[in-house]
Amino acid sequence: MLVGVFAAGALVEVVLRPGLALRPVVMVLALALVPALLWRRARPLQAVLVGWGVAGLLSVLQLAVHAGDLDLYSLGAVLVLLHALVRWGSGQEIVAGTTFVTVVVALGMYAAAASAADAFGGSALLLFVVALAAASRYRADLWHRQQREIRNEERVRLARELHDVVAHHVSAIAVQAQAAGLVVGAQPEKAAEVLAAIESEASRTLAEMRSMVRVLREEDAVEYSPQRGVADLPSLARVDATPTVEVSLQGSLTRLAQPVDAALYRLAQESVTNAVRHARNATRIEIAVRREGEAVRLRVSDDGPTELGAPPQPGFGLLGMAERTQLLGGSFSAGPEPGGGWSVEAVLPAEGTP
Repeated sequence: MLVGVFAAGALVEVVLRPGLALRPVVMVLALALVPALLWRRARPLQAVLVGWGVAGLLSVLQLAVHAGDLDLYSLGAVLVLLHALVRWGSGQEIVAGTTFVTVVVALGMYAAAASAADAFGGSALLLFVVALAAASRYRADLWHRQQREIRNEERVRLARELHDVVAHHVSAIAVQAQAAGLVVGAQPEKAAEVLAAIESEASRTLAEMRSMVRVLREEDAVEYSPQRGVADLPSLARVDATPTVEVSLQGSLTRLAQPVDAALYRLAQESVTNAVRHARNATRIEIAVRREGEAVRLRVSDDGPTELGAPPQPGFGLLGMAERTQLLGGSFSAGPEPGGGWSVEAVLPAEGTP
């Protein structure tokens, strides 16, 4: 569209404008701008060199042959090329292109014997085009940075969700499989129960993974896939396995902010996973959630013996839990207990981040 409008305007001006010298030459030079307009985004520097080179050549002809008026109003399309250079060109291209444009503009003003007012007005127009292109470039860069930040946040969130969901269930499956291997010979009926528990955990893992994939693939899936919360914590309880898992809920926990509600469940789930996986010889894991005024406190502890030496380096699980808590404006701590065992404690505002 831009090329068609420019070409038509240039031809009409060449034919109808009175007093225009060297009409055939001017027409050819004007049409030479067409490729430059097509390249302005992919090759902005080359487009500026061609377009503004045409304008410079007209100024040289005007000086050489004293042909009189050779300027076309339609050649104002070179301002589009200058805008494209600043908007899409690299730093080196912008420096080289604007230098070339400055030389061409100075030559044109000299050839036209421009007055001081004309020189000031023309320079102001060029600076306005450059400023407009720079502002457009800045806004585009800002938008792209925001999109990258959003994508990075989504990657971290998805990594955290996958770690919390899959690691918990797979750890439970691994523990149950080890138990089945121990009792399969001596207690076949007990082994059958353990295998049924493994099947249940695997089904739940598959269901949660499908739910997450549906949320990613379908825009309207979120409303059909509610996240688990404090009310679902009793599902983590285990009385027929070692270690046992006990859940204690105290206070008003029914009107929590949705992000807080979901975070409490994920924090407890990940803490249980870590305890099952790392707390050697632990026989009991306790999950305690209680309301404390405008805050909710979660504490997950086990009775496994504390190993001597340097504390273990935090892995992705602890890092993800700390990130969850900090994003919601809460506090998080995890470490060995003086009397033995390991505890994880998080305090979250009931209403979420203020």
